[in-house]
Amino acid sequence: MTRPSATEEFRAARDVLLLHREDLAKAVAEFRWPRPEEFNWALDWFDTLAAGPDRAALRLVGEGAADTDRVLTFGDLTRRSNQVANWLRSLGVRRGDPLLLMLGNRAEVWETMLAAVKLGAVVIPTYTTATARELADRLERGRARFVVSEAGLTGRFDEVEGDGPRDWTGISVGGEAAGWLPYTRSLEAAADFTADGPTRADDPLFRYFTSGTTSRPKMVEHTHVSYPVGHLSGMYWNGVRPGDVHLNISAPGWAKHSWSSFFVPWNAEATVVAVDAARSTPADVLDILRTRGVSTFCAPPTVWRGMAAHGLGPRPALLREAVAAGEALEPSLIELVRAQWGLDLRDGYGQTETTGQIGNPPGRTPLGGSMGFALPGYRAVLLDPETGEEVPDGSVGEICLDLTDPPLGLMRGYVDDAERTAKALAGGYYHTGDLAVRAPDGSFTYLSRADDMFKSFDHRISPRELEDVLLRDAAVVDAAVVPVPHPVGLWAPKAFVVPAPGHPAGPDTAERVLARVRAELPPEKWVRVLEFTPSLPRTTSGKVRRAELRERGAGDVEFHVDPPPAD
Repeated sequence: MTRPSATEEFRAARDVLLLHREDLAKAVAEFRWPRPEEFNWALDWFDTLAAGPDRAALRLVGEGAADTDRVLTFGDLTRRSNQVANWLRSLGVRRGDPLLLMLGNRAEVWETMLAAVKLGAVVIPTYTTATARELADRLERGRARFVVSEAGLTGRFDEVEGDGPRDWTGISVGGEAAGWLPYTRSLEAAADFTADGPTRADDPLFRYFTSGTTSRPKMVEHTHVSYPVGHLSGMYWNGVRPGDVHLNISAPGWAKHSWSSFFVPWNAEATVVAVDAARSTPADVLDILRTRGVSTFCAPPTVWRGMAAHGLGPRPALLREAVAAGEALEPSLIELVRAQWGLDLRDGYGQTETTGQIGNPPGRTPLGGSMGFALPGYRAVLLDPETGEEVPDGSVGEICLDLTDPPLGLMRGYVDDAERTAKALAGGYYHTGDLAVRAPDGSFTYLSRADDMFKSFDHRISPRELEDVLLRDAAVVDAAVVPVPHPVGLWAPKAFVVPAPGHPAGPDTAERVLARVRAELPPEKWVRVLEFTPSLPRTTSGKVRRAELRERGAGDVEFHVDPPPAD
């Protein structure tokens, strides 16, 4: 019997998830990761979608109404990525060559990523706000040989180079730059592409730098299957189906952009809607949801909070699925969206090192405060961080992935860091570094990063638990809790609070917020210090930069619990 092709195996696995999209138990039982020895997602999957009737693959939102948008079909992107691949090859790009990509949400992002997959180049996605110091780190540790950048940002690389010769080739997009090749030359290349050989499934494809909220960013390496095929789990969680129109709020350079603005929707044969950062205000996002026929929508909780503060208004007519990822999702937001739109806002969890691991699946009412269940292809367990033993339901443990049958969406490892890779994969598990509690029904509730937990007066404190209470108050738009030194208790919880409009950053608002904490939490978990701030430092993916908050000194105006609670 002839073995199915890699494309046929991929489609069959995908179709199991589409068939059981609202039956998690059946999806888990019947889904198996396809494990081809050779696979090139751009050639073996994406280009096949252009073979039939031409359909919209990418809608780039314009400056005004929908008729100002730029729409590219699967055929358009197949031809353009072929041209870009041929041109890059003529410049010397070869299989395994690292290519740093620093662009906003413009067509060239998708063209270049598809071209890189076809060539077997290794992409180093980088956000457009990266500093010269960050770029130097990525160029050096990523060993980039080629850089594709917005023309207006090329000057930032001048600060990196110093006096030595440049050891990489620069390509400018959106204009010309001295010493850089214009991307428009790719338009002169042939529109037919032939690969120089097969792509091995375990060949490297991405080098992603983690957000670095607590330490120096790690360099995560993914393969030609770990992200392209691994994101079948995210397709299932998002609930995306063929023909859908999918909007994801994320900037290129972050792993979430590859998740939900590239592989997830195109694995499902859906249309990607892309929004420039300048058009990502709550009002703009709500308008796009209503005017671009969006049926599935993913955004970090920060965006959902902004939309809620602006006023959700009527439900977008075609919106069917609404999900959030990137940070913890508070129950009050779920309740608000359900009350005003009649939709379940579904939480989910994953990391740069993986694809979607855990989520509230479509067709099942999400549990308030829970991030859901292990997704098809993943077996998640909770282990005691000290003993390595599995903890019983109701106890705190580290989220770990059983590697007996490794999930395809797991990273290849941390580049040039064998010690860190070995630690992350120790004992037959991948250790996420995140803490959670599992309920008897198998659902998980996120607590915090293991290194975010702290002891105060000999009690373990989860910042997430305190933040959930703070965010339930109408006077609070955003909040984060970190430890600050305490002369007796070693550490004490300090809350940084963004006040809501109409609630001045003063003693009355502080007393209101602290009173809620005192009413809902036992004394050992009370916030002892509160400081108002106009905004919280966050990564583009929405995670709070807790290290930055911990490093701040005492604010000009802090509000303390007085007298302190009995311990």
